[in-house]
Amino acid sequence: MGKEVDYQNRDRFIQLGIAISTLRRIRGLSQEKLAEKAGISRSLLSNIEAPNMAYSFSLNVFYNIADALEIEPEKLIKASVFPETVIKK
Repeated sequence: MGKEVDYQNRDRFIQLGIAISTLRRIRGLSQEKLAEKAGISRSLLSNIEAPNMAYSFSLNVFYNIADALEIEPEKLIKASVFPETVIKK
């Protein structure tokens, strides 16, 4: 975790962090609450969500976050605009 991100993946990690942050806020969760539900530290979640910072993290952490946000992992990875079915959980 936290390894340097390859240049070609930088924007992907940034976009994923923004999607996680956005959906967390839509769900009405603080970073502390989401981190607790996902079984990770708040500082790790903060690094993942930090805008303009590409932070590498494991698939295990990604799946835990997706589960905590009640979204299928493939929808979270593709997220740029959330459909109504995701927002209204």
